[in-house]
Amino acid sequence: MSGQQLWDDVDDYFISTLSPDDEALRAALRENDAAGLPPIGVTAAQGKLLQLLAQVQGARTILEIGTLGGYSTIWLARALPEDGRLVTLEYSARHAEVATRNIARAGLDRVAQVRVGPALESLPKLADENPAPFDLVFIDADKANNAHYVEWALRLTRAGSLIVLDNVVRGGRVADPAATDPDVVGTRTAIELIASHPRLSGTAIQTVGTKGYDGFALARVLG
Repeated sequence: MSGQQLWDDVDDYFISTLSPDDEALRAALRENDAAGLPPIGVTAAQGKLLQLLAQVQGARTILEIGTLGGYSTIWLARALPEDGRLVTLEYSARHAEVATRNIARAGLDRVAQVRVGPALESLPKLADENPAPFDLVFIDADKANNAHYVEWALRLTRAGSLIVLDNVVRGGRVADPAATDPDVVGTRTAIELIASHPRLSGTAIQTVGTKGYDGFALARVLG
């Protein structure tokens, strides 16, 4: 059995046992596929992890940078109380339309709002609204700007908030100082920012599974 097949089988077992889907999640995936969205969203196991992190955090407010079709948004929004709030930022208007439909079908449009445009333009506008600090920030957008997104996450959170940065392994290239791809450089800069910033304590974990070889970083805001 190949390594990838084994990873797929284990993921299938864990997902079917611990993170079973439902019609809203299945419909979101069907809608994403029908709309031609790239298959780069989180898996069900990863979505459940995000949901658990938000629940352990006792999150009432969540910021997501990078919506795609809203699959991860549904997992996160389900962790919120009735009066919770989730703001998710999506560059592509077409992706945002799909996500908005998926979120509404899941009955979560009362708590989750999709905002369209480049995140580095949407974030200053969000900050100008002086929102309550976000309890959890999930970053899964263009990787070249990862460090900028971490910096904005710091401005929009409080002591005790969590920041989750997805797709940090970049096929192992994140550890190669000779790698100059903007996504790798942006991710490495974000990791080094987490390591050096006095307000952050973080770690990064390598993962394998249906999405192949990847990983995520997790940081806690200290003050």
